[in-house]
Amino acid sequence: MRQAGRYLPEYRELRKGRTMLEAVSTPEVSIEATLQPIRRFGFDAAILFSDLTVPFTPMGAPFEIKEGVGPVVHDPVRTAADMERIHRFDPREGLPFVLETIRGLKRELAVPLIGFTGAPFTLASYLIEGGPSRDLRRTKGMMWSAPEQWHALMELLSDVVAEYLVAQIEAGADAVQLFDSWVGSLSPEAYREYLLPHMQRIFARLKETGAPVIHFGTGNPLLLPIMREAGGDVTGVDFRITLEQAATLVPGAPLQGNLDPTVLQTNPETVERIAREIVRQGSALPGHIFNLGHGILPETPLENVERLVEVVKGERP
Repeated sequence: MRQAGRYLPEYRELRKGRTMLEAVSTPEVSIEATLQPIRRFGFDAAILFSDLTVPFTPMGAPFEIKEGVGPVVHDPVRTAADMERIHRFDPREGLPFVLETIRGLKRELAVPLIGFTGAPFTLASYLIEGGPSRDLRRTKGMMWSAPEQWHALMELLSDVVAEYLVAQIEAGADAVQLFDSWVGSLSPEAYREYLLPHMQRIFARLKETGAPVIHFGTGNPLLLPIMREAGGDVTGVDFRITLEQAATLVPGAPLQGNLDPTVLQTNPETVERIAREIVRQGSALPGHIFNLGHGILPETPLENVERLVEVVKGERP
């Protein structure tokens, strides 16, 4: 999760004088940011350096990514009139820099490349709230009180998400991940009524490509069964539940996860102990991709990441 980042000194140097949006919109910078953690740690796959909100501008919702805040949408989408400002787009025309980055990476990488974008609920939360929100009051308010408008927004975002991921696969991404950062604020019942049909449409479209798809959401483990029902080849698990517990909720599903990122801020011995337990639990699953349970934190010591890679790859006795 978020392999590139401020925990790497070479990344901090690369980002000097550049905003996040400038960095993700410049292929040579995005390529270098993607390659840096692969060079340093030898991960088994590379994660595209980008941001889940980049579709906003070509959709007609200009935004910026503020340091220490996150995505900020200049004109939030809250009314039927606001809905008229946003639209579907061809990602090959609206996000050519992302696809150029992927093509460039495929010329240099010796490991698979994972592409990604945000899921409709998470994207909607930024569009409606105007930025990060603790309670998602406006987002859920639209969902509950204006269902027709909500479903119209979900349909639009589902089309955008599906076609953007298809374009990433066509450009060379070996697998893609649908990332639902804020979906944990919903109950399974709300997910079924307000999200499930839209998510199923996305996964049906992606299935046509033949590329593996990871479905990851955070915050509410009780959503795992219905997220599995929605689709995806691999179900992502955050750190709020063990892999063994997750396996009882989605039996037979390959899982991705799920080291708590804060463990990486302790010491190498603690990292090794907890990582070994996750590897042990993962070995009993139909399939397991070892990963963090959310993004790596900026203050993470490099030696802890090095120890983690050694343990997971079986390089430590």
